Amino acid sequence: MIPMVNLKAQYAEIKDEVEQGLAETIANCSFILGPNVQAFEQESAEYLGVRHAVGCASGTDALHLALLAAGIGEGDEVITSAFTFIATAEAIKYVGAKPVFVDIDPKTFNITAESIEAAINDNTKAVMPVHLFGQPVDIPQIKALCEQYGLKLIEDCAQSFGARVNGGQTGSFGDAAGYSFFPSKNLGAFGDGGLVVTQSDETATMLRKLRNHGSDVRYYHDVIGYNSRLDDMQAVVLRTKLKRIDQYNQARRHAAHLYSELLADLPLATPYEDNIGEHVYHQYTLLCERRDEVIKALQDKKMACAVYYPVPLHQQDVFKDACKGLSLPNTERVASQCMSLPICSSISDESIKQITEVIGGVLS
Repeated sequence: MIPMVNLKAQYAEIKDEVEQGLAETIANCSFILGPNVQAFEQESAEYLGVRHAVGCASGTDALHLALLAAGIGEGDEVITSAFTFIATAEAIKYVGAKPVFVDIDPKTFNITAESIEAAINDNTKAVMPVHLFGQPVDIPQIKALCEQYGLKLIEDCAQSFGARVNGGQTGSFGDAAGYSFFPSKNLGAFGDGGLVVTQSDETATMLRKLRNHGSDVRYYHDVIGYNSRLDDMQAVVLRTKLKRIDQYNQARRHAAHLYSELLADLPLATPYEDNIGEHVYHQYTLLCERRDEVIKALQDKKMACAVYYPVPLHQQDVFKDACKGLSLPNTERVASQCMSLPICSSISDESIKQITEVIGGVLS
């Protein structure tokens, strides 16, 4: 069996350090917003090149809190991608705003400055680009566009921790950015967890209130907030892995490039790197017209594979009435052909060769 992500192998490498840290947290009974959370916030802010990092309960909450802190609300429109996990659009709906879906570039799978500009109107208040699968969007162009039109820029970095653009980290360009620490992420916790980052002191102050019941002094509440706090035990895990994130990402890039080399002569499209930013391959996602045949062949050999995402958001039941008549041809074509192969920091070259041999057996 070859899994999508081998968390057991990763855990074996860091087991002693993690368990020592967890034991100390348990002994100290410092579970909520404890010293490891504070340390992780400082360390991740330094790594990401931002002034503030605020831990929260999940990546979805990170986006939700980022939008709230940016003042996005009822009647506002937020331009984003339909080719992403639903949490992106959920967060927009949570604040009472309307997600406006635009088409993606067929190679990078990301929205572009051109597609965003065509959708801007008087109700547009923010843009939420998704650095999908670890491939950064063209953030310099999108940032310039937001500045031109006076729009907030909220980066969805749920899949791009450690990805860089022009030497800067994804998440460091916008008014705020949200990260997810779901276990399978490049930087993953042992459960749910999230992070919001910002360069703004004012935004950071509001984020810290919002995550903690609207309070920054115990039992004094300035705004209606939420219970969305990163716990200290998750922070222990994240601190341990943060030290190794560049190593993890480089291993993913090695695996991805080996896949692409071995699949180069087959009738499929391997992931595209536009060289605007450094892809960190949260997923290795290719396009294949004979996707169902390839998936079946892999499953028969007990090799994992997945489809992210088979139904774009504008065609989901929850959004299709509001998006009636909306055509996003690149998004729809990519969704009909995309499939993701196993990738993680511990996948072996031999496993990659075995997987590509099965695919070649179908498509050659």
